[in-house]
Amino acid sequence: MKTLSLPISKDDLKALKAGDFVLLNGRLLTGRDAAHKRMTEGLKDDKLPFDINGQTIFYVGPCFKDGKITACGPTTAMRMDAYSPALYDAGIVATIGKGDRAKEVYDSIVKNGGVYFVAIGGAGATYGKAVKSFETVAYDDLGTEAVYAFDVKDFPVIVAIDGDGNSIFQK
Repeated sequence: MKTLSLPISKDDLKALKAGDFVLLNGRLLTGRDAAHKRMTEGLKDDKLPFDINGQTIFYVGPCFKDGKITACGPTTAMRMDAYSPALYDAGIVATIGKGDRAKEVYDSIVKNGGVYFVAIGGAGATYGKAVKSFETVAYDDLGTEAVYAFDVKDFPVIVAIDGDGNSIFQK
C-alpha cells in the first residue's frame, strides 16, 4: 500500500498503476453533479471561486450531524463524466468516485497525466472517520453538493485508471 500527500505530485501520479491501493493525506476537494455543472460554467468565463490546479476531487455528498461529518461515501462517477474532461484539462489531477468512466474521461486522464481513484461504496462511515476537518469552499447554496475542502488522514482508495489509461475495469 502506498501513502500519498495531497496535492499529489506529478512524479507520484506517474508512479501509480491501476490496482494500486493508496492512503491519501491532506486537502481533498469535494463536489457532485450541481457543483460540477457550476465549475464547468465558471471555466468558460474563467471565474472559478477557487483554484483547481493540482487538486483532487471526491464525488460525494457528505452527511452532517452536530457540525461533523458522519458519513461520506462515494457517488457514481459516470454522473460527472460530462464535466470531468474540462476539469482535468483545467488542472484537476485526480478524481475519486465509484464505477467505471466514459471513454472521454479515460482520454482526458491520459492526455493530462491524471488518475481516477475508486472508493468503496457502502463504506461512508469509514470514510467519514478519515475526515479530520472540513470547510466550505464554494457554492454553499447547494448544501451537501457544495464544494468542500476535507482534511483527510489515511483515506483509502484504489487506482482505477492510471495515467497510461490502464484500468481495473478492463479485462
